[in-house]
Amino acid sequence: MKWYKIPGIENIGQPFIKKVKTGNKSICLVGYEGEIFALSAQCPHAGGDLSAGWCKNEKLICPFHRYSYDLRSGKGSEGQNDYVNTYPVKIIENSIYIGVPSFWERLKQGFNT
Repeated sequence: MKWYKIPGIENIGQPFIKKVKTGNKSICLVGYEGEIFALSAQCPHAGGDLSAGWCKNEKLICPFHRYSYDLRSGKGSEGQNDYVNTYPVKIIENSIYIGVPSFWERLKQGFNT
C-alpha cells in the first residue's frame, strides 16, 4: 500500500468535506464527528461529485439524487445495491495520510472476500 500525505489539510477536529488527488485517484476526504474518512469521490449511481454532498447519520450523501454511503464501509443505504471504495487514513503529527492499495493488493483482496 502506498501512503499519500494530503497537503493543505490538518487534523484540527473540525468537520469538512474536500476532494483531494492521491496518485491517479480522486478521493473525498471527510472530517466528521472527530474522525477522518476517505472514500471514492464519484457516486457510482449517477457520477455525482460526493465532495459537493453532506454528511448525516455517519453517511455521505450525494448531491445529485440523495444516494448515501456509509463513511466506514462505503456501503450504500438500504435499497441501494452499490458502494464506494473506502481508503485507510492515518494521522501523523496532525498531518493526514491516505493509503491507496496497488492493483495487485486489490486483486488479492477480491479473492479473499
